[in-house]
Amino acid sequence: MEAMNKQEYNDYVAALAEPSPLVKNMVWAFCVGGGICAVGEWLRELFMGRGMEETMAGCAVSVCLVGLAALLTGLGWYNKLAKRAGAGTLVPITGFANAMVAPGIEFRSEGLVYGVAGKMFVVAGPVLVYGIAASAVYGVIYWLSQIL
Repeated sequence: MEAMNKQEYNDYVAALAEPSPLVKNMVWAFCVGGGICAVGEWLRELFMGRGMEETMAGCAVSVCLVGLAALLTGLGWYNKLAKRAGAGTLVPITGFANAMVAPGIEFRSEGLVYGVAGKMFVVAGPVLVYGIAASAVYGVIYWLSQIL
């Protein structure tokens, strides 16, 4: 086989690749992501209408959206939606729930501890570590700004 330089290879790949329907993909992502956020807002209004204060209603919405996304991932529906909507399903909090549950489901044949639980923390571990470290750094900066 004849050796190709980088430009020739890029031209070859571009000729074989199907063009992506960019506008259609953006509309799907916008509509699905917006729909997820609209469901979250509807839940927040529902909870607040039932007497929950705003902060608690926000927490309840997060729990509901994460639980719903985990359930839909377990049923195999969330990934079907994500294939169609792309980033629209990844940006809201539901994308995090999907990223947590999907590896656990994929490795369930390895057992509950080493498969499901272990693989769920492959994604959660770095998120938790960096989240906790960042909050500690920000806390120290805030504390220093208060005493100086």
